[in-house]
Amino acid sequence: MPDIGSLELLVAVVRTGSISAAAKEIGVTQQSASARLRAVERRLGLSLFHRAPSGTRPTLEGEVVASWADDVLAAAGRFRAATRTLRGESTARLTVAASQTVSARLLPLWLVALRRRQVEAGRTPTAVQLLSGNSTDAAGFVREGRADLAFIESTEVPTDLGSTTVDRDELVLVVAPGHAWTAGGTLAFETAADEPLVAREQGSGTRRAWEDEVRGRLGRDAAEPAVVLPTSAAVRSAVADGLGAAVMSRREAADDIRLGRLRAVRTVGDPVRRPITALWRGGPRDLSAVGRELLDVAVQTARAQARPAPSPGLARGLSETTGRSIL
Repeated sequence: MPDIGSLELLVAVVRTGSISAAAKEIGVTQQSASARLRAVERRLGLSLFHRAPSGTRPTLEGEVVASWADDVLAAAGRFRAATRTLRGESTARLTVAASQTVSARLLPLWLVALRRRQVEAGRTPTAVQLLSGNSTDAAGFVREGRADLAFIESTEVPTDLGSTTVDRDELVLVVAPGHAWTAGGTLAFETAADEPLVAREQGSGTRRAWEDEVRGRLGRDAAEPAVVLPTSAAVRSAVADGLGAAVMSRREAADDIRLGRLRAVRTVGDPVRRPITALWRGGPRDLSAVGRELLDVAVQTARAQARPAPSPGLARGLSETTGRSIL
């Protein structure tokens, strides 16, 4: 079993596309980082990276191992938070369930902002435990009482839970750099809908949002996926290796598009957008004070990042699904 530091390094290399950048982030030399990564590969008996002068790209096995490493690191974080709580270092706890895009791309920003707000107010920061899965999993964690709050990306919002929209997320069609669609300009939406895509499993908010969009625009179902994979990381890697096209969160694909691993293909018509929705048991008054605070941070972060202005749905803030503000 690789140590926690090596797993953190592995995940950082996948995210940044560079051993030197990851080494700087972790706080070790590039030589040390390279040696630790090769030691991990020998220990696991797997080739995790394609190394080239232009950068370091994960293999399919590397993407999958990195996604598993994320789970281990999340568990380690929960362990640290729990031990701090036992030592009396935290006066409040919050268990949050989140789908993959939220847990990887949004929740870390929200938690940093929440901690900063609490520290500046002279309060003890909340100890947060994270449970990650797809949108269906996250809603289930709340129903079962395992999570106080959940964030999902699905267009299907459970009616048996309290809910409110905190952000909007854009979906983008991505392909490998050499794909035929990169040379043809704007693609007909019908062509994308008829293409068997690389997709996530049933219960994924991304897959549900795309399938609902196709039904809404064309009045029929999208093509069945060419292959179904369990994580966004595996989908990105499969597309980069030329297995096919995929629809995924623009936030999730941003690093790979920036590094040239993936190309975004524009389709005719408006961009496909979906809500980021918070869920909890009961009504607005049943949400805890720290839960309300985290929702407020999420909304304020979305508004600050909006260019040039928040979408009409977001402007309604936390009153969208309840008809009134809950903060």
